[in-house]
Amino acid sequence: MYAIIETGGKQYKVEEGQVFDVEKLDVEAGDEIEFDVVKAVSKDDSLEVGQPTLEDATVTADVVDQIKGDKVIVFKYKPKNNYRKKQGHRQPYTRVKVKSIDA
Repeated sequence: MYAIIETGGKQYKVEEGQVFDVEKLDVEAGDEIEFDVVKAVSKDDSLEVGQPTLEDATVTADVVDQIKGDKVIVFKYKPKNNYRKKQGHRQPYTRVKVKSIDA
């Protein structure tokens, strides 16, 4: 059984017990969160697809941790002008573990 959810402007295919990272959410580690924007649910070889979402479906998950992604280097320069700018960025993520899929 799996579901396709949307959060942070992205869609994720999730299963029960799966741990994955989503765009940063304003929650603490150990909290429970509910994703109610469910696009599709598959169970027992049948697929229910929403138009655009399923009304009754929810995905419940536990917040594991607040983490940061790998560092990305941003380097800007203009030739012949002695202009160089080096900057790093680490994207914040929320790590969640799926508890249940209710369809």
